Amino acid sequence: MTKFRNLVLAGTFAAGTAFAATAGQAADIVDTAASVDTFSTLVAAVQAAGMVDQLKGEGPFTVLAPTNEAFAALPAGTLDELLLPENRRALADILKLHVIGGVTITSDDVNGRIGHAMTLAYQEIGFDGVSDGVVFFEGARAIETDIMADNGVIHVIDAVILP
Repeated sequence: MTKFRNLVLAGTFAAGTAFAATAGQAADIVDTAASVDTFSTLVAAVQAAGMVDQLKGEGPFTVLAPTNEAFAALPAGTLDELLLPENRRALADILKLHVIGGVTITSDDVNGRIGHAMTLAYQEIGFDGVSDGVVFFEGARAIETDIMADNGVIHVIDAVILP
């Protein structure tokens, strides 16, 4: 299977966000996301959904990571409802829309392309890799890309992708 069959997202790397990983220290997707406040809501959701072990796994993964502001933009009460234990599966289904498994896709891979990707939720989501490095993914704009982790790559997006 080619890398382009599971294409994900691209954009312009916006320097300025400090991500973890000191020299010689391993940092997987979860540890990398947990290292900055921008993803505190995402990390809490991953924990509540029981997906920590999966995203700490071998990978590779390409993760579309909504910011805290993206979660805050959801309709009032949505996040609180999803974080309830009885909604763990629904939360996991939403989070899996943000993960492509089995491949690490960088911004260079999708620059100037329009296509789709299969997520861990077994749903295809579309992307538009505008040739100037900007990418829109199911309506979410990539605001930072190519944050490398030991088991994949994270692309920061400005919205939560919903089914």
